Amino acid sequence: MKILALDTATKSCSAALWRDGKVVAQRFRLMERGQAEGLAPMVAEVIGEAGEDIPGLDFIAVTIGPGAFTGLRIGLAAAGGYALVAGLPVLGATTLETVAAGVDREEPDGRPLLVALDSKRADIYVQVFSPLLEATGRPQAVMAGALNAMLGGGPVLVAGDAAGVAVRALRDAGLNAEPSAAPGLPDARYLCTIAARRAAESPPEPGAPPPRPLYLRLPDAKPAGKGARLRP
Repeated sequence: MKILALDTATKSCSAALWRDGKVVAQRFRLMERGQAEGLAPMVAEVIGEAGEDIPGLDFIAVTIGPGAFTGLRIGLAAAGGYALVAGLPVLGATTLETVAAGVDREEPDGRPLLVALDSKRADIYVQVFSPLLEATGRPQAVMAGALNAMLGGGPVLVAGDAAGVAVRALRDAGLNAEPSAAPGLPDARYLCTIAARRAAESPPEPGAPPPRPLYLRLPDAKPAGKGARLRP
């Protein structure tokens, strides 16, 4: 199985190629902006290092959110473009589950995992996973002060680039919360793991509808009202 995985949804840009059960080439860069210019060269490097070409792959995987509105569109558009040219299907996974996939399976040690990602607003993007790193709740955008209501009273492990905010809020509420040692941002190499597992259970089919972006709230930009003029 050969998979090209892409992520541009948050504060980084990454690409990875999976072949026969492992990642054989990968690139990752912290990147608040510029993913549109940075992704294509990164993909070319990964493909070249692996000695592959896109038409020879089985499918493309891409993160669908939650994340930055523009970043999500960049990744989804790139995945759709590569897939269209090569006649490949596209599989989507959330940024939250991609971060969870980067957590060492031994680290939870019986505790649930909370993944918390920065939304660049007052709230944070979160999802709860079991000690086996399986999703037990849906992705949500919540205020940090409401996190304790999602978790009950037990100890919890917290991953993601908003882990510091989440850990402080949970400790203030009396919960035993500890930050994870895992990377705080989605990485395409962990997306490969998710995509390979899902494809083994249900192979994606060419011609299937492309994945849709996951937005937990409306974008900041809004259409102008009736009679409004565009500024020069």
